[in-house]
Formats: sequence, C-alpha cells, structure tokens
Amino acid sequence: MTKVKNKITPDTILKNFWKDNKRFADLFNACFFDGNPKLNPDDLTEVDTDVSSLLQFHGYAETVKRIVDVVKKSAYGVDFVILGIENQSKIHYAMPLRHMLGDAFSYLKEYNEIAKKHKKEKDYTATDEFLSRMKKTDRLHSVLTICIYYGENPWDGPHSLIDMLEIPDAFKPLISDYKFNLIELRKSEYLKFHNDDVNTIFNISRFIFEEKYDKITDIYKEKNISSELAMVIGCITESQKLINDAIKSEQKEE
Repeated sequence: MTKVKNKITPDTILKNFWKDNKRFADLFNACFFDGNPKLNPDDLTEVDTDVSSLLQFHGYAETVKRIVDVVKKSAYGVDFVILGIENQSKIHYAMPLRHMLGDAFSYLKEYNEIAKKHKKEKDYTATDEFLSRMKKTDRLHSVLTICIYYGENPWDGPHSLIDMLEIPDAFKPLISDYKFNLIELRKSEYLKFHNDDVNTIFNISRFIFEEKYDKITDIYKEKNISSELAMVIGCITESQKLINDAIKSEQKEE
C-alpha cells in the first residue's frame, strides 16, 4: 500500500469525521464509560479549537500557539465540560507535556475571559479578588482530552509526565504527575463502540494493519462502506488505493 499523496490532507479528513456529534460522543463513551451513553450527542456544541495564549512572567512575555483538532462543549446537568480530540499518526515522545499545555491553555483561556468580565463590571468585593482577577466563588470548567494514535507501530512513548522526567528517588512521591488519555487504534478491540461509522473505521483499519483481510471480507462483504468512511480508512492506513477508490465512488455518488 502506497503512502498518502499530498492531494489529500489526513488531518482535515479526520477532523471532519470527528466533528459529527454522534461519533464524537461514542468515542468518549467507549473510552471513559465502558460504552455506556453518559455523553449525549444532542448536548454537544462546537467550541473554538484555538487555545493559543500570551504567557507573561516577571516582565517576560511570549505568545504560544496551540490548536486542538476537535473541541466540543457538553452540557452536563446544569454545568458543562470541555472535550477535545487530538489525532496523531506518529509517536510523539513529548505527548504528555503537549496535552498538559493544551489543557492548561484551555483553562487559561477561560480564566482570562472571567478576568476580563470582572474588570469591565468592577464587581470585586475584596482586595484578594482584585489581585487574582477572579472572585472567590468563580470556578473553571473541566477539560478532558483524548489522543487517538492511528500509527501502525506500537506506541512506545510516555503515557504520563512522570515518564518524561528524571527524578531522584527521594523526590518521586513529591512530583505532580499529568497523564494523558491515549487510544491506540491497533489495541482498540476492547472498546465498546455503538456507532457503526466509528466501529467500522477502527475495525477495518486494525484488520489492515494486522493483515487480516479475510476478516474484512467475512464481516463487511455484505455491507456498504460509504466513500467518506473509505477515505478515512485510507488516510489512517496510508492507502492511496483506498483513497482513489473513495474519490471515484464519491464522484459517481455511490
């Protein structure tokens, strides 16, 4: 199978796939809730994926750019949670740090919005609140991000910030850790998906990596695979033939 040509951008294809609320919700339910429908697709709304921010410390300032692939806000009771997906085709040996920064920038973005509101309304009731630019009763909303690793090689990178650090034994109990939520497509058979589209791309992509083409034939020979799903699978497995077939099929409206 040949590599994806520059005519197709896998990142864009995958982002568009996960923008669908039903697919997005099914992924989170499978990853965190054993497939139970805790996250309702109807409660999801789009959120700006750009969490870039200006960092300022003791006179030093630097703009740091960070964009998450897909971000949604979920109403959860009277509150909401910020949910994000990062698509990763290659092993990234600084991924826990990258996720920690992305989540921190999301919190910083909301903090800045709160501070701006209070500055405009001048509603601080204490000096400490004025210095904090945040009232005692203010709360930030939770951020939860999933990294989907589509690569053919097993993930041998770190799973948490601790894995990236060289720590003297005496300090190990004292250092704060930061794990990131990793889904490795090649080891995703344990996930309980209920959305047919999500289940199809995970199963077929995994079978292709494992060269179990007979299983693809046995399971999917009587099923119609849309050109969109074929395109996604082609991008994940870097199969130019699948991508070409998907494009031809789409042109024929098949």
